[in-house]
Amino acid sequence: MKGAVLTCKHHDGFCLWPSRFTDHTIAASPFKGGKGDIVYEVSQAFKKYDLKLGIYLSPWDRNHPSYGKGKEYDDYFVNQLTELLTLYGDVFCVWLDGACGEGSNGRIQTYDWERYYEVIRKYQPGACISVCGPDVRWCGNEAGDTREEEWSVVPERLKDKERIKENSQKSDDAAFRQRKIASNDKDLGSRRVLEGETDLAWYPAEVNLSIRPGWFYHKSEDDKIRSLENLISIYDHSVGGNAMMLLNIPPMPNGLFHENDVNRLKELGEYIKKREVCNLVDKAVISSSRSEPGCEIENVRKADGTGYFKTPDGIRSCKIELSWADPVVISMVVIKEEIRLSQRIEKFLIVNGDTNQVIYTGKTVGYRKNAVFPEIKTRNLRIEILESRVAPAVSFLGVY
Repeated sequence: MKGAVLTCKHHDGFCLWPSRFTDHTIAASPFKGGKGDIVYEVSQAFKKYDLKLGIYLSPWDRNHPSYGKGKEYDDYFVNQLTELLTLYGDVFCVWLDGACGEGSNGRIQTYDWERYYEVIRKYQPGACISVCGPDVRWCGNEAGDTREEEWSVVPERLKDKERIKENSQKSDDAAFRQRKIASNDKDLGSRRVLEGETDLAWYPAEVNLSIRPGWFYHKSEDDKIRSLENLISIYDHSVGGNAMMLLNIPPMPNGLFHENDVNRLKELGEYIKKREVCNLVDKAVISSSRSEPGCEIENVRKADGTGYFKTPDGIRSCKIELSWADPVVISMVVIKEEIRLSQRIEKFLIVNGDTNQVIYTGKTVGYRKNAVFPEIKTRNLRIEILESRVAPAVSFLGVY
């Protein structure tokens, strides 16, 4: 993981930094005699360990008296947003959810999203605005449930979906956290869905979930940490399914993470690193049915983004063949499209070339596809791209 998002203010309205615009902050707590600033301490730790800093600021505020009063509350929210964007260095992500329940006065606020975006673009133009924003799309649930077919090119109108008050979270309940992707949300970007659409957007997805049953720490859940197998599966279907994985880790009241959470994170990190140490493509003879001059199949060996394989324009299918002098044991193939040319592949197969047995059937690829299957032993492997919107372009191929 290369970055983390700190929940600077959640729905309770309490600020982990000494905001000048409310007394409901860490400055009113005993922490460091009222002189503490968790956001600052975290930002400094991230710099030390080369992690990017993201901020979460809840628009829903159940404490502030101006919530539900229109512009008055928006002014308050923008002031807090400005503090976070100007006092703590570079911010790579501003995470805004659409939760919209009652405030302390019983009122509900209509958020001025465009104004929020304008402030973010002004002070942190390189930051991705996630979930209720124009840059990164919520996958639609908090349970780690993913789509078999995840398109980054979707109808422009999807950008408004999570901002609509009727679709938002109204309370902190387990049912909302554990809901799955609805059947009518399984397909957001196929040709069938896009037919008749006039406005499209590049709007990649994020899968957010917690390592525990809920988003906050409870001692009773210390033995309910997600299993390593479960996290690997979610990783392979999110990061390995053309999406980003955001994993919540709740701190204990003393500010530390529980050892069970830490150990599981360590196991996950070690597993991901270990299984991709040796890319068998490095030892393979590789060929393709057709390639465009300058975009030869040898380019897929590179992981640095300096080249890619592409068929000639108009050729929307191809075969990529790999062979080894001695048998190799394989259980995962990683395919990455050259997404700077957009997302193209719609259907592909992976075939054991020794037996001609299909070992994996896939649809979309996008930034990354982790094709995981039961172990096979073979000297020959074939990847058949059967359907693509335009000439397929592959930037990287990994066999593990």
